[in-house]
Amino acid sequence: MITGEVKNKIDGIWDTFFSAGISSPLTVLEQMTYLFFIKLLDDSQIKKEANAKMFGVEVKDPVFKGGNWLNPESNKEVPYSDLRWSNFKNFDTTTMLSTVRNDVFVFIKNISTGKDSSYSRFMKDTIFMIPNERTFSKIVDGISGLDLNDKDAMGDVYEYILGKMAASGTNGQFRTPRHIIRMMVNLLKPTLKDVICDPAMGSAGFIVESAKYMSEHYHTDMLKKEHGEHYRNTMFYGFDTDQTMLRIGAMNMMLHGVENPNIEWQDSLSDDNTDKNKYSMILANPPFKGSLDHGSVEKSLLTVAKTKQTELLFISLFLRILKLGGRGASIVPDGVLFGGSNAPTAIRKELIENQKLEAVISMPAGVFKPYAGVSTAILIFTKTNAGGTDHVWFYDMKADGLSLDDKRNEISDNDIPDIIARFNNLEAETGRTRQEQSFFVPKDEIVANDYDLSLNKYKKVDRVVVEYEKPEIILARIKSLQKDIDKAITEYESLI
Repeated sequence: MITGEVKNKIDGIWDTFFSAGISSPLTVLEQMTYLFFIKLLDDSQIKKEANAKMFGVEVKDPVFKGGNWLNPESNKEVPYSDLRWSNFKNFDTTTMLSTVRNDVFVFIKNISTGKDSSYSRFMKDTIFMIPNERTFSKIVDGISGLDLNDKDAMGDVYEYILGKMAASGTNGQFRTPRHIIRMMVNLLKPTLKDVICDPAMGSAGFIVESAKYMSEHYHTDMLKKEHGEHYRNTMFYGFDTDQTMLRIGAMNMMLHGVENPNIEWQDSLSDDNTDKNKYSMILANPPFKGSLDHGSVEKSLLTVAKTKQTELLFISLFLRILKLGGRGASIVPDGVLFGGSNAPTAIRKELIENQKLEAVISMPAGVFKPYAGVSTAILIFTKTNAGGTDHVWFYDMKADGLSLDDKRNEISDNDIPDIIARFNNLEAETGRTRQEQSFFVPKDEIVANDYDLSLNKYKKVDRVVVEYEKPEIILARIKSLQKDIDKAITEYESLI
């Protein structure tokens, strides 16, 4: 849990950027991410050097070697020691700014890839944007006060920074609400055997939350070499087409203890994505309302439904890249649930007839405010390629712990704990009626309704019969009132 003191430090760094005229929250986050990476490199080597000294051995594959490094842009030799955070932070402000801008940034853009620098492959187009010595000195002092080796604390710090970016009202589309992500992870309950993917990852919220879940629930088991190696190197996959999001997502994973996440640039819907039957779990909030040219979409995705709508194409993709028995949880706009055109119906039919659709959780429209007021739902399904849908569990989420207006203030009403508890005990749901907040609907009924998955199609509302007075009684009352009004007018006129 991030402390008030650490929040104040982050707020101070954030405000320093803004005071220097760097007003874009995304730019601030980018620059902070670059500097975190630079400090992480040095902190990691300091730790390795201490261990090596203790055992009397050499440091294996050091990032900062002895001697000099040749800057390929200036053709100047620079001592490796000058590139290290622990050293250049003590330089005078002029030398420090010059060293970082002209040497350190060039170094991280050209650093070799590997376990210690998995993030570096996204650094090629980095631009140093801090404008002056005074600003940079204050930012370095602020970051120097953070312990980047404490992965739990730094993971929370980075989440807090991402939250500040979202709260600013800019680039909020990159961030699915964290509590919704956490709920989805707790519904699927990943295990140490899983290989988890988000093909439209943004800032990597889903795979980060999955990593946190693993650390919390399998902490002891992860001490075993095979589990630890899987967690750090082969468990998590994320793809995006935005280099900025790739950098942010990779840093987010690194600060949560995943040293070498499989985060790559990829248009997941294109021919370049050849993944099939690869992942055991998909967690995602794919782009809504996007449309693509058929020619740019991988052909196999169009076999389920010929469409240009990205929200439908991603569901088709999930079914292709999941292994048999693999499970998925995806946020979809309500139009996917009841759209009457051929493509949405075909997707719903595929999930129900050829796969196993487990649950539809209807969320209130305010969940994504202030960025969008769109109504959404969560689909939970298992890939079987042989059907298996006997009935579908519906839940009517009415509150998520925050107000459903643009302010999104904390409130006491919160259905999320109830959703998780009920979904993890579906046997107890069989007796519920359609008037309750959750209930089962048999497959045959859904098929009879043209595969409609909208909650209101099946939820029954108790209607109170209201008996009104007969029209002649109401009319008589109106006439009586009119007489009283006319009498009052006459009396008032006599006084004028």
